[in-house]
Amino acid sequence: MRPTSLDEVAGQRHLLQPGSPLVQLATPDTRAQRAVSVILWGPPGTGKTTLAQAIARSSGRRFVELSAVTAGVRDVREVMQDALNQRDLYGQSTILFLDEIHRFTKAQQDALLPGVENGWVVLIAATTENPSFSVVAPLLSRSLLLTLEPLSDDDLGLLVDRAVEDPRGLGGAIALDDDARAALVRLASGDARRALTALEAAASLPSADGDAAPVITAEHVAQAVDRALLRYDRQGDEHYDVVSAFIKSIRGSDVDAAMHYLARMVEAGEDPRFIARRLVISAAEDIGLADPQALQIAVAAAEAVAFIGMPEGRIPLAEATAYLATAAKSNAAYLAIDRAVADVRAGGFGRVPTHLRDAHYPGAKRLGHGKGYVYPHDTDIGVAPQQYLPDELRGTRYYEPKALGAEREVQARLEKIRRIVDGR
Repeated sequence: MRPTSLDEVAGQRHLLQPGSPLVQLATPDTRAQRAVSVILWGPPGTGKTTLAQAIARSSGRRFVELSAVTAGVRDVREVMQDALNQRDLYGQSTILFLDEIHRFTKAQQDALLPGVENGWVVLIAATTENPSFSVVAPLLSRSLLLTLEPLSDDDLGLLVDRAVEDPRGLGGAIALDDDARAALVRLASGDARRALTALEAAASLPSADGDAAPVITAEHVAQAVDRALLRYDRQGDEHYDVVSAFIKSIRGSDVDAAMHYLARMVEAGEDPRFIARRLVISAAEDIGLADPQALQIAVAAAEAVAFIGMPEGRIPLAEATAYLATAAKSNAAYLAIDRAVADVRAGGFGRVPTHLRDAHYPGAKRLGHGKGYVYPHDTDIGVAPQQYLPDELRGTRYYEPKALGAEREVQARLEKIRRIVDGR
């Protein structure tokens, strides 16, 4: 089912716009034969090999494939010499597709440089690792780095439908019901290869019923992949129900329930960035200053997921979930901003006290701006008795810390601060 041209490729539309480097590589125009090499970086099953082969077929170039797992420096040099001969003797350009380039040693990557620099080959290298860390700088600087994205559900659905109907696939000999199609898309989690493998395995299970074509059901998919199918629609009720239960379990300090709902989202292919965002919100909303480190851990988990991706990203998500669920809880900061916003929306804002206004621009001091302001650092205790709220809101209390966790200390300290500021 591998596409034979770029027009058949599902997904990666951001890389296949008219005039893009990949489209130019695929053109058979002889003026484009001296083309730039590219490094394709993306998760498994997103089309790195597919793009390379489609470009070679469309452009009419020779296509040579090497795997970094099995090829050595000698293999690379032989390909380079052969490519040079083909160019000089027959005017034939060569595309060298190197899979898993991150597995190449520095010496092996250095062996590619003469061929790439002199145009003997057009290198299309594929990697699932960040090239900034896994590809030598000279090779990286001579290539365009293009980032592939996981396939969307629509892209995966298109691939599955095509595989069912296309003569290269199942050729319409078997049907696929809607639940099975949705299950295949969900299980694939953006990986085309995984979707087609699961489809092929499931296609051998249903039996014919009379003259009608056998039908693949969700049960067949579950049986084929040996994995329970979760009812989970990333745009439907189940999506919101599970994440709601996840956050409420954290808020309720039930770490086991929180871990269960996290596992359901991970297994259903939920966007890990969505889960990470919910953890950050939970840390600020439900924990706050009862444990100030909670927000730092949630943000760190979000950054870790973005950096390492899935499936390993589930580990920092689990760490943050466990920390937040077992941390002391306080929504005092959350309630404080909502109370303040409610006052502002109701018109309760008033003028900024004169002594707090900006006194730096010309004429400000003539208006009394800044006059009488006490610089807190000039006092022995770092707190000065003076008014900060507008007159209309003087004495208003928005933030009321709770005697929970670290906020207990904040509560005691804040009471002393307020007495000094109020001049009591």
